Amino acid sequence: MPLTLAPIGEESIILKIGGSQDVKQHLENLGFNVGCVITVISEISGNIIVKVKESRIALDKSMAQKIFV
Repeated sequence: MPLTLAPIGEESIILKIGGSQDVKQHLENLGFNVGCVITVISEISGNIIVKVKESRIALDKSMAQKIFV
């Protein structure tokens, strides 16, 4: 399922990252790697804040839909 549907407060494991090579590289630079554990902290209108490797990162809805957990 895409990250936008992940339950708030529960840990999820990244299974796949979609999008162009540039998008994949950008997300990888932010710490979103396959097998990485992430937690959705909050969601507002589809835009989310996630905890990745002890950092909090905000993603818009279109970017979050490219990450599958």
